[in-house]
Amino acid sequence: MAASLETAINEWHTAVNAGDLARSAGAVGDPIVVLGPKGAGPISPEQFAQWVQRSGIRLVPRSWHPVSERLMVVEEDATWPGNPVSTRVATMFRVAGGKVTASLRLPNLRSALDLAYICREMAATE
Repeated sequence: MAASLETAINEWHTAVNAGDLARSAGAVGDPIVVLGPKGAGPISPEQFAQWVQRSGIRLVPRSWHPVSERLMVVEEDATWPGNPVSTRVATMFRVAGGKVTASLRLPNLRSALDLAYICREMAATE
């Protein structure tokens, strides 16, 4: 696993879990592509930081699954304010230039790994 990939994803988790808006915006590319239960698409770092604040989500990494030099799937326990019971999810991360440029949250590890492998193969055939 490339150190810069792991470092960028660790910084993303630290910023999000701290609810630190400036740090969250600084941890992501411009734009960052997101996927979650409320939609998908590119957003600005500022919009990402607003989501961090609005959602109050906390994501505790549980397992790491490298897919390529730029792609990693991380299985996480997610919690939200008012709901202390964690939900297991998985996020596919893409990293470039030391920043997270895609954060695609899926309901389970298998679906996140499937998406990551498809993305890896698509990139390899460009």
